[in-house]
Amino acid sequence: MTEGVIAAWHKKVGDSVKKGELLAEVETDKATMDLESYKDGTLLYTGTGKGGKIQVNDLLAIIGAPGEDISALVKGGGGASTVPATGTAPAASTAPAAAPAASAPSAAPAGGGIDLSKQEEVILMPRLSDTMTEGVIADWHKKVGDTVKKGDILADIETDKATMELESYKEGKLLFIGAQKGEKIAVNDLLAVIGDDKKVNLDRIVAAAKNKGVVGPVAAPASAQPAAAGAAEAAEPAHSGLSVSADGRIKASPLAKKLAAEKGIDISKVAGSGDNGRIIKKDIDSYTPSKAAATAAQPAAAGKPAAPAVPSQGVAMGQESFDEVPVSQMRKAIARRLAESKFSAPHFYVTMSIDMDSAVQARTKLNETSPVKISFNDLVLKAVAIALKQHPAINSSWRGETIRVNHHVHIGVAVAIEDGLIVPVVRFADTKSLSQIAGEVKDLAGRAKSKKLQPAEYEGSTFTISNMGMFGVEEFTAIINAPNACILAVSAIQQVPVVKNGAVVPGNVMKLTLSCDHRVVDGASGSAFLLTVKSFLEEPLRMMI
Repeated sequence: MTEGVIAAWHKKVGDSVKKGELLAEVETDKATMDLESYKDGTLLYTGTGKGGKIQVNDLLAIIGAPGEDISALVKGGGGASTVPATGTAPAASTAPAAAPAASAPSAAPAGGGIDLSKQEEVILMPRLSDTMTEGVIADWHKKVGDTVKKGDILADIETDKATMELESYKEGKLLFIGAQKGEKIAVNDLLAVIGDDKKVNLDRIVAAAKNKGVVGPVAAPASAQPAAAGAAEAAEPAHSGLSVSADGRIKASPLAKKLAAEKGIDISKVAGSGDNGRIIKKDIDSYTPSKAAATAAQPAAAGKPAAPAVPSQGVAMGQESFDEVPVSQMRKAIARRLAESKFSAPHFYVTMSIDMDSAVQARTKLNETSPVKISFNDLVLKAVAIALKQHPAINSSWRGETIRVNHHVHIGVAVAIEDGLIVPVVRFADTKSLSQIAGEVKDLAGRAKSKKLQPAEYEGSTFTISNMGMFGVEEFTAIINAPNACILAVSAIQQVPVVKNGAVVPGNVMKLTLSCDHRVVDGASGSAFLLTVKSFLEEPLRMMI
């Protein structure tokens, strides 16, 4: 993308805007994307109207306080030249009135508050997908002190959709990283500082970021205070003592508390080895429940034997335990998006049984000559693609004031991966042959499982298919993949007794359940669509015409 077209504004100048609200729809070279605000305030300025083009990194909008003087920002283009070319919105709206936390006297770093987005050496965490709010550092390809050139891979970042490579758009020495491997960092928080170590006031930048709630320094040579704090904890002498203060507060370092929470350890049961029994990192690292139990079982006073524990007769003995697994970025996105869909779109469901005898026979014959093995899912996808052209109401989406009826057919295929699921998209599916569909689905599914999909490959679907037949599921309903109006749940093909020509014979039956958004699709429309899909699957030759 080099420029975008404003398809629609959902806010007008003077409107109040909250973080997460839909600002505009931006048409890129790949798809029309929803642009969410990541700031609170009043919309003071828009860079172009509906239908207007705007270049990447040009001033799109200013959000601030009502009546705020924005003439300097508008005249200067909002400092767009310092904004990362990663799809994040311009940082012009970071004005003193709009960000009191950064400019308040108690929070200002030495020398006064600074706008990180306008510091040439600063790299903020970019928004790498339309639903991303934070990322996890999967790996760093550079370490503090390394020389970085424009275009070098800085880090691998796990978003809610995929793991993506982040290229540097600056040159210089890597002076600071905002999060270690495996740590989370919010969009627009301080990710890295690259520049000339003799010219960059790193202490001031880090202090400003810290006051805004950004992850503190990990390994920054010039950042004395945080480094000293880490050294102090590492140098704490190891000796026994009580880990609870007189007021009942558990004495533990912030790092120890964080590690205990991540590992699901009850920190009150950990013996501290730091000053005055303070619990430190190594106590959490070396903690085991069995050791804690042994410590608790020691006599309260030297020389006084502990009474043996005698279990009551007939009482089952055991140890309660559990694991608390951190929620991945993908799982957070799934939870948020599906909850929004389920509780905002009024779902209704239509189920039909499909006689798959002819499809079973046709698949066998097709695979004798097809260059790619065709699955039953491929047959369903082809039938759905053709049916969508005949029933455009199903190929639609709710837009609030309008219903968008799509003329193109982009079918999303739900793929289960380690962290949850992702929906790669087969574009213009109605124009493709069965072998083309089979090859594309196989390729997309393989790269989805290895998190190698690009955003354009999992965005822009107009309809979705979720197939659980491979797990032997007899019937299920699926939650609509917004903004689609419908999703089709595909179950397993079962061999069951069926009645044909007045006789009970064995047959192959598959159940399809269509979940519909009742704001867009009515029961009659959903049923008619399923009947068309049924006719294609029961007579597969009709799909070849």
